[in-house]
Amino acid sequence: MAEVAAARRSRITPEREAELYDAVLDLLREVGYDALTMDAVAARTRSSKATLYRQWGGKAQLVVKALRHNKPVQNFDEIDTGTLRGDFHALLGRADDAQMEQNGALMRGLAVAMHANPDLHSEFKSQIIEPEIADSRRLLQRAVDRGEIAADCPALEFVVHMLLGAFVTCAVLEDKPPTAAFLTSYIDAVVLPALGVPTTE
Repeated sequence: MAEVAAARRSRITPEREAELYDAVLDLLREVGYDALTMDAVAARTRSSKATLYRQWGGKAQLVVKALRHNKPVQNFDEIDTGTLRGDFHALLGRADDAQMEQNGALMRGLAVAMHANPDLHSEFKSQIIEPEIADSRRLLQRAVDRGEIAADCPALEFVVHMLLGAFVTCAVLEDKPPTAAFLTSYIDAVVLPALGVPTTE
């Protein structure tokens, strides 16, 4: 049964999958999560609704897969400059301010939708939040292994909180997402000093 399901999923090419994800995100920006339907996705992407359900299972899974596919960095292990500051800066170097602005508005809408849709919240947590926390921990562990950060540094447990805080406070205080330049300055002024890491190389 698993082999049959895998064979069905494999019929969608990577190019077609990317096209579907782009269409889903466009619809999300236009109508929001609650108003988005699988019928609308099928019409926009010239797909059958049965194919969408067979491939993704439901709206929450499809939306979260589209969000994950749209991330500028799919795997933090791709980044290894030899220093934590270099790694953070390299990650931000892949960020696109225009895309961050688009995604910031999208995420604000989804944050509200997650409160009313437990399936969306569960899917978002397992497919995006938990993998990103694991990626961040590996990035930080490399810095500990290199001797950049003390293994018992209390700030290690709060790096994700600090970074998320930068996004949230920009949205609340300035009604806009952070730019790559803002995040670079924030990392040098807040995150690295909290970890005891030099901000110059």
